[in-house]
Amino acid sequence: MTEAMWGYEGAEGYAAGSDLTGYRVEATDGHIGKVDKHTVDVGAGYIVVDTGPWIFGREVLLPAGTITRVDDAEKTVWVGRTRDEVKNSPEYDKDRHGDDPAYRNQVGGYYGGTAV
Repeated sequence: MTEAMWGYEGAEGYAAGSDLTGYRVEATDGHIGKVDKHTVDVGAGYIVVDTGPWIFGREVLLPAGTITRVDDAEKTVWVGRTRDEVKNSPEYDKDRHGDDPAYRNQVGGYYGGTAV
C-alpha cells in the first residue's frame, strides 16, 4: 500500500482544502484537460480530469499522488505523467471509484501505487 499515491503531500504549492475544480491540467508533455471533480479525503485523494475532445471526452481518475505542482494564480495542476500514460489509463468508473478497493487498487497500480 502506498498512501502517498492517494495524498497531496508531494504536490508543490497545494494548500490543504483548496478547491481545484476547473483548474487546467498539464501532463509532463502537454495539456490534458481540466479538473472536473476532486476530493481531499485523507489517504483517498484524487482528481477527475475531463479530457474534452483530446481523447473523445473521456474522464480519467488521477490519484492525488500523481500531482507534482499546483499554481493557484494560474489555476493549473501539473501531473507527473505523460499524455500517453493518461490516455491509456483504466477507464474512470464513477460508480466504483469511491467504495470499491479493487477498482482503486487497479487505478493506483497503473499509476505506481495501491489503494487502502
